[in-house]
Order: sequence, then structure tokens, then C-alpha cells
Amino acid sequence: MSVAEPFTQDWSTRMRRLGHPHSVGILGIVLSVFGFWLSLPPWTVRTVGVPLAFAILGAIAGIWALSRGERRVGGWALGLAIVCVAGAIWADSKSVDALQAVFGTSLLAATLRAATPLTFAAIGGIFSERSGVVNIGLEGMMLSGAFFGIAVVGWTGQWELGIFAAMAAGGLLALIHAFFSIHLRADQIVSGTAVNFLALGITGYLFRSIYGTQGTPELEERIPDVSVPGLRDIPYVGDVIGEMNLMIWMAILLVIVTGIFLFKTTLGLRLRAVGEHPKAADTVGISVFGVRYGAVVFSGMLAALGGAYLSFGFGGSFNENMTIGKGFIGLAAMIAGNWRPFPAFTVCLLFGFSDGLGRRLQGSDLLPNVVSSPNLLSTLPYIITLIALVGIIGRSRPPAADGRPYVKE
Repeated sequence: MSVAEPFTQDWSTRMRRLGHPHSVGILGIVLSVFGFWLSLPPWTVRTVGVPLAFAILGAIAGIWALSRGERRVGGWALGLAIVCVAGAIWADSKSVDALQAVFGTSLLAATLRAATPLTFAAIGGIFSERSGVVNIGLEGMMLSGAFFGIAVVGWTGQWELGIFAAMAAGGLLALIHAFFSIHLRADQIVSGTAVNFLALGITGYLFRSIYGTQGTPELEERIPDVSVPGLRDIPYVGDVIGEMNLMIWMAILLVIVTGIFLFKTTLGLRLRAVGEHPKAADTVGISVFGVRYGAVVFSGMLAALGGAYLSFGFGGSFNENMTIGKGFIGLAAMIAGNWRPFPAFTVCLLFGFSDGLGRRLQGSDLLPNVVSSPNLLSTLPYIITLIALVGIIGRSRPPAADGRPYVKE
């Protein structure tokens, strides 16, 4: 075998994957959405011809995928082509200022802000469930991190100590969940639910006991923003990521590091082996209990970081049950992302974009008053995310041993 043969074989495999009907259908979706994006800021192309051309290409790709038996993605590519053309016609009828007010750089910045706590919860869930332990207690761990983190910041004036306090609180709750789930072999759903109620009760009681009706005092210290000089000077891009909160950068870095750790390192392979076939992992000398304990505790610490961002990163106060289901949304992103960090992060961005879009459409001139009511638009992120997950992603396959207690023989 020549030196060039492995490269040629690998390149041929990649080309076959690109020509797969599913990949072509995804390409059709991307082309249609990109064409619609050209009619919005910062491009604001004031002619329907350009978006129409991309939509036609997307429709052709969808039809080709449909003819090869890829009904789900092909059908969505064809449907989105029609929707995006209608959207481009709608955008062309609106003023540039009105479009800029809703679809400007502030929307992308809001997308990253809203996706950050979800990302910490989703990545935490990936670590736990890749090891074989279902952790629906991420909501409670996030809530405990939000409260104890901001409490320590208020007492010490040091946001760094607040970060460590939040991680400790989330890790402690995760340790409780791990003990019941791994050693006592309790039902993991019941254990996670109990952790959520425990966190809700403890944080609510301590919040009322310590702060009463006055609420948390105004913080002098918060998690700082990080300014990147090179990015800050780039038009449009600098307005979005030129200066962001440190936790947003940490969330993006966490996604990258998690992808490398899980699929490119020996420790990541051991973690996945424990979640897929714990008996085989135990046979080769991997401590199933040790890996699962570490993964669950680490997942709680990550979820608590999301709570810390909510209380003294993005905001500056704590309210009872302030997470309002963000831990569960992170779990949904993890499942939709097929227990992989980059797809899960994409779903978090989709939810964050929908949330930011719904808030900016309220009271805007782009929609009729009946449609732009706050009660209706508040459901937009859930509706868009649900449609995308059910329609495009479809069924996900969890790790084989996920949710199954391991009994050492």
C-alpha cells in the first residue's frame, strides 16, 4: 500500500458522505435559510431575486433527497425553501430601520447570553449520561449554584469565590444523587426529582430567612466582561463577540474541550465505555463506580456554573426558582444533540435565538398587534425548538447503559 492510499480512501469516504441524501437535504436547508438571512441585517438585500435563487437551490436539493428516500430532511428542505421565499418577500416590504431594530447585532448577542446557562446544563448532562447515569437533577443543581454563588459574592465581594461556592453547591447535590443512583441503585428519575425539590426548598427557605422581602443586595462585584481587541474592531462581528461575559467564553470553550475529551482522549473513551458496556469496562480494569461518581459530580458543578451566570453574571440578583426550567431545557438540548457537545450547543443556540427573537418582536412594527402580544410570543422559543427537534432531528439513541444501575459481580 502506497503512502497516498490511506489519504485517498479517507477522502473518498468523505465525498461519499457529502453525497449522501441526508447530507444533501441538510445542504438544502442551509441554502434556503442563508438566502432568507441575506434579506435581513447586516446584508438587507432589497430584492427577492437573490433569496429566491438560494431557495431554488435548496428546493432542488430537497427534491433530490426525497427521490433517494430521505423523506424527513428532504421534505423539510423543500418546505423551508417555500417559507424562506415568503419570509424574504415579507422582509422586503419592511423598512431597513424596523428590521435592524429586531434582527440587528443585539439579537445575536442575546442569543449567546440565553444559550450560555443552557450550554452548561447540556454539557453537564452529557458527562453524566455518557457514564450511564440519568441526571434530571440538573435544574436543582443550577438553582443551588445560583443562590450559594451570589450569597458568597455578597458576603466576600469576590466573584471568583462565588464561582467556587456555586460549583461546590452543585457538586454536593450531584454527590447525593450519585450516591442514591450508583450505590443504593435507586430509581435515577426519582432521585433526580428529589434533588430538584430539595434545592428548591433549601434555596427558597434560606433566601427568605437571610434576605426577607428586601431581596439580595446590589452587588459590587460581578463576573466581568472580556474584551478582545482584535475582534472588537471588526465591523458587525465586534458588536456581537468583541466584548462578552467571561462565562459565555467559558461555555464556548467548554463545548470544544468536551468534544476533544470525549472522542479524542483515553479518559473520554473510558467514560463512554462505562456508559455503553459497564461490565466490559470493569473486566478491563476500569472502575465503573469511580467513573460514574466523577462524571455525575462534575455534571452538577457544570450546571451550577450555569446558575452562577444567571445570578451574578448576566444578572445581579437572585429570585426564588429563578432557573424556571432551564436545566430541563438543557437536558432536552442534550437529547436532541444525541449526547454530543456540538449538536447540543447548536440546539441551545436555537433556543436562545428564538427567545431573543420573541422578546424583540413584542411591540415591534414588523407584526400585527394581535400576533405580537407578549403572551403569544413568549411561547415562540419552545415552539420553534420543538418543531426543529421533532421535524429535523428525529429519534436519538442514548448510551446503551444509560439509566441502568451496575451491579459488580
